[in-house]
Amino acid sequence: MEKRKLGNTDLLVSPVTFGGNVFGWTLDEKKSFEVLDGFIEAGFNFIDTADVYSRWVPENKGGESETIIGNWIKARNNRNQIILATKVGSNMDVNGKKCLSKKYILEAVDASLLRLKTDYIDLYQSHYDDPETPVQETLEAYDQLIRAGKVRWIGASNFSPERFKESLETSQRLSLPKYQTFQPEYNLYKREEFEKQMEQICLDHHIGVINYYALASGFLTGKYRSEADLSKSQRGGAVKDFMNPRGFRILKALDEVSEQYNSSLASVAIAWLIARPSVTSPIASVTSLNQLKDLTRAASLKLNIEDISILDEASAWK
Repeated sequence: MEKRKLGNTDLLVSPVTFGGNVFGWTLDEKKSFEVLDGFIEAGFNFIDTADVYSRWVPENKGGESETIIGNWIKARNNRNQIILATKVGSNMDVNGKKCLSKKYILEAVDASLLRLKTDYIDLYQSHYDDPETPVQETLEAYDQLIRAGKVRWIGASNFSPERFKESLETSQRLSLPKYQTFQPEYNLYKREEFEKQMEQICLDHHIGVINYYALASGFLTGKYRSEADLSKSQRGGAVKDFMNPRGFRILKALDEVSEQYNSSLASVAIAWLIARPSVTSPIASVTSLNQLKDLTRAASLKLNIEDISILDEASAWK
């Protein structure tokens, strides 16, 4: 499988990233091991998670996803076969807040390393911006972690253009570690915010984009065609907002293009992302080996210019 260079790092990653938010939520440990085994066997190598996954599930406290991944790494003894990404800075308790202070990061990384059963993280990401903490303080914390060998590279997620550019400029000015990746919400339906505000910044600075919600919470798989379909999965309620004329226009275009390639809508939607010059490795999750086939197909699917144009026009926001 073709590997792609992630930003200006030395990391070569698969063209699709596995999103670890399903571990400890819609997948128990046994099923998680099954899909992770299948993911690696298919030739993929990039797994993304966060310390907060999956705290939103009743009785969970956060850290469940990292724990499952760590148990899998220990059981399979395969740490050197994967590129492992996690995130810090989200709410880890009911009374907590998003925090990227140096003290918080230095404590949080050790907790993540313990759960992941590894002594280093390939890509450590600021999950959300913390306006109360100067970007210099956050970057100094990462500098300490990189020097200690606990973290190899850093990235950011959900930052505003202003704070992301401030971080890049501070890294340059003070010779501190630079964010090499950016993780936005981006897919065929949700295009406008990233393309208007962040895409050119990422291109200009050679930032690797690993976008989440690549399938718009499942809407772009085509299995939600009416409100009656919303009960098909635990994520169904998240797609109701996509059920409008533009959303159905996108599905119609996906139907048309997928038929040309004898492929699923999910594979085509992800292949469209892979073809974007700004995107390195879209993040997608599956809950079964059967669904994993869609990711494998997407990784090898080369859409022609005409079909990309059909999808571009159907999903146009301007």
